[in-house]
Amino acid sequence: MPDQRTVSVLGLGAMGRALAGAALRAGHRVPVWNRTAGKDTDLVTAGARHTATPAAAISGSDLVIVCLLDHASVHSVLDPIAAELSDVAVVNLTSTTPGESRELASWARAHDIAFLDGGIMAVPDMIGGPAASILYSGDAAAFDSAQQVLELFGSAEFLGADPGLAAAHDFALLAAMYAMFAGFAHGAAMLRSAGVGAAAFAERAVPWLTAMTGSLPWQAQFIDSGDYRTSVQNLHFNKAALDAIVRAGREAGIAVDVLRPVKALIDEQVADGYGEQAFARIVEGLRG
Repeated sequence: MPDQRTVSVLGLGAMGRALAGAALRAGHRVPVWNRTAGKDTDLVTAGARHTATPAAAISGSDLVIVCLLDHASVHSVLDPIAAELSDVAVVNLTSTTPGESRELASWARAHDIAFLDGGIMAVPDMIGGPAASILYSGDAAAFDSAQQVLELFGSAEFLGADPGLAAAHDFALLAAMYAMFAGFAHGAAMLRSAGVGAAAFAERAVPWLTAMTGSLPWQAQFIDSGDYRTSVQNLHFNKAALDAIVRAGREAGIAVDVLRPVKALIDEQVADGYGEQAFARIVEGLRG
């Protein structure tokens, strides 16, 4: 194919294998490497090239995708081959904090390496499908050069030159997701004590939570403006609601660990005299 490239993938966990598979299906050359042997069997059968070392994997590469365990593993794999990456765009899709992503970008600049950091908003099975989204930040020229390949994985959005922006968005979205899942688990535990199964609860929770997300832009207006005045459902109202929900959990004999930090944030704001203001004001407590 006229635009065929060599896309190296370092790290073949479930996500790395999904990324390599998407590049293969598009007809690109895909050398792959993984610290533990045997993870590339299906990929090699599909046309990927097995390599024994990271150096061999990146030889002649146009684009290097790094999808490893953590920040330390990125350094342990890339540090020994830094000199060989100076003419290659490196895309880090390992889950690293914003600060770690910025540190990797500084390391890359010191070695004349074009560096992009990415936050994957998808699970492996979604890669290459319409629902997958990956956020990128860092070297704009590297993004422009690699965009055709990156869009094979999912919609590719460049957020800006700050290498930590993609990770910050990634972790912010995941924080909201985990809090929602934990809230669902709390509700499922409550209803189990009343003989109601989680599947029945999910049927009610999905439309309810979907409807509630519609209020997020309204809450964002409070946060961005810093003006938390409201005439409806102020923090006094929300404190009474959370107090009652906590009591209900204890009556059901379940732990209230999920709700305890939310209640603490509300209690703090009310104690500081902000009870007449909107629920969104709890963000001020989170800002420390």
